[in-house]
Amino acid sequence: MSENTHNHSSKNGEHGTVVSYLIGFMLSLFLTVIPYYIVVNKVVTGNKLLVTILGFAFVQMLVQIFFFLHLGRGPKPLYNVLFFVATVGLIVVAVGGSIFIMNNLYRNMSPYDVTLKLSENEGIAQVGNIKTGACQGLNKNHKVVIKTGKVTPVLTEAHLCDTLTFINEDGQEILLVFGPKSYGGEFDKRVNKVKPMSITLNELGTYSFTDSKDPSVSGFFVVTEHK
Repeated sequence: MSENTHNHSSKNGEHGTVVSYLIGFMLSLFLTVIPYYIVVNKVVTGNKLLVTILGFAFVQMLVQIFFFLHLGRGPKPLYNVLFFVATVGLIVVAVGGSIFIMNNLYRNMSPYDVTLKLSENEGIAQVGNIKTGACQGLNKNHKVVIKTGKVTPVLTEAHLCDTLTFINEDGQEILLVFGPKSYGGEFDKRVNKVKPMSITLNELGTYSFTDSKDPSVSGFFVVTEHK
């Protein structure tokens, strides 16, 4: 009788009780509603929002694991936890490493963009008799102001070797992405309220810039040759 009772209690401890399931359900609901409220009401934005959501997701994952999958309640709980932690660690390393490699390949697979960017940074207008595309001396400066999610002016008309300065008057940092692919070797630029960001207009054509987190924050600039 006592052995049966012991086995019955051990099985209940391994599989949980109605109370534990209710607690897990309420915690899961709470950890779902709070991030939803934060996103809808824009309590935080940008990188802080991403970190907040990931934090709630991680905590909810732990709730699901311990209250519903009962990790740590089996006959060998320590081994189960260690295997789980090792598996998660391998997944994080594999996914993180893949993203890092793909990001570097994306940025370095275009030799022209890389050469142009390096030449512009070093001020090398030509090597021998071959022009690098970098500007030799700068001309007019054009300013683009970003305030309350609006870009002024939306369209900027400039000439080759002018400069374009982005001024962020909002509180949060903006990551501007240039299109259609990049501009002058620049794929993206961070613009915060403390320090404006400038680029040298060393390529002809029509290009766009967009906030990577808010596509409504966008504009265009046209670069033509001097008449």
